[in-house]
Amino acid sequence: MRNNRREDQLSGVITRELSDLIHTRMKDPRIGFASITGVELSHDLRYAKVYVSVLGSQEEQRETMRGLGSATGFLRRELAQRLTIRYVPEIAFHLDESIARGARVMDLLRQVHTESPASSASSAPSATAGDDSE
Repeated sequence: MRNNRREDQLSGVITRELSDLIHTRMKDPRIGFASITGVELSHDLRYAKVYVSVLGSQEEQRETMRGLGSATGFLRRELAQRLTIRYVPEIAFHLDESIARGARVMDLLRQVHTESPASSASSAPSATAGDDSE
């Protein structure tokens, strides 16, 4: 039987600890502005997919992911010192582009909203003409 509560709890702790480690202990110049957006654990708690959002160009994102990949052993060792669990999960970093996609959707919505008043102004007289016939 799966223990979702334990998975969720451990995911939250790993997210907080990795964020702290990346921002305070990492000295790698390749790692830019990175945020841990989530951690997905396997059911046996041995493997962790860590989703990272990186602000910057495609090249900066690639470099940050390379830097995090090379620091996996260091981060896992530091997690082992901070967590009181028998097995520290193996970490695999994945680029999370959901924030960038969300920003793109917001830009598109703003663009539609700014174009909308011009088109609604031309359709407004016909809408009021229908209201007068009542």
